[in-house]
Amino acid sequence: MNELFSLKGRTALITGGSRGIGRMIAEGFLAQGATVYISARKAAACDQTAAELSKLGPCFSLPADVSTLEGARALVEAYSARENQLDILVNNAGAAWGAPFDEFPESGWDKVVDLNMKTPFFLTQALHVLLRKAGQARVAKVINIASIDGVSVNPLETYSYAASKAGLIHLTRRMALQLVKDNIVVTAIAPGAFPSDMNKDARDHEVEVSARIPSGRIGTIEDMAGAAIFLASRAGDYVVGSTLVVDGGVTHARG
Repeated sequence: MNELFSLKGRTALITGGSRGIGRMIAEGFLAQGATVYISARKAAACDQTAAELSKLGPCFSLPADVSTLEGARALVEAYSARENQLDILVNNAGAAWGAPFDEFPESGWDKVVDLNMKTPFFLTQALHVLLRKAGQARVAKVINIASIDGVSVNPLETYSYAASKAGLIHLTRRMALQLVKDNIVVTAIAPGAFPSDMNKDARDHEVEVSARIPSGRIGTIEDMAGAAIFLASRAGDYVVGSTLVVDGGVTHARG
């Protein structure tokens, strides 16, 4: 029981790991003893974050643009040059787009759906061999970062974002049933209001946003790190295909 939440001896790869929720998860994994690789499209930001997080434990930067299949494969090659297996994959890189229904552009649809739903599938596919190898010794993990907007409807006209996150939640179930055969457990996290560049409302208007949350506050690093650590560690081995909602009660209040 003492090692229930430990990640010692495990390697993790986190996309979109240079900021926001990805960085929160990276901090948590490092605190529990994992070796962490973070990826982000902007190399300078990725390198800087990895340097900062290296104070907590071994953290390495692997810049890549995973919005394309070529970029995802390049990331797999870069990771494979350093490690021969992968214990934990966190599909966190994402995008959002908002526009009125009659003006919503195809570009805003394709960019968001490709990165939020297509990339997690094909990146996991490309890393399947490394995940399966890790699964020979203990349960390997894939954690998809969805959103409460894929669980319940918000008032914003973010059509492609909501659809992609709902699709990712269902994709998590389908992938889980297949990959569990290789001792790879797939789950998802649906975050609510956490401060980030994507959720500027929570970042810049904490008091106003907190007033709409049953818990009375926005999410913290500990909240997100705790959820990810649970799913990534031995503690979450029997959670298969499920989505953990981490939102202070917002989804229930919407309902």
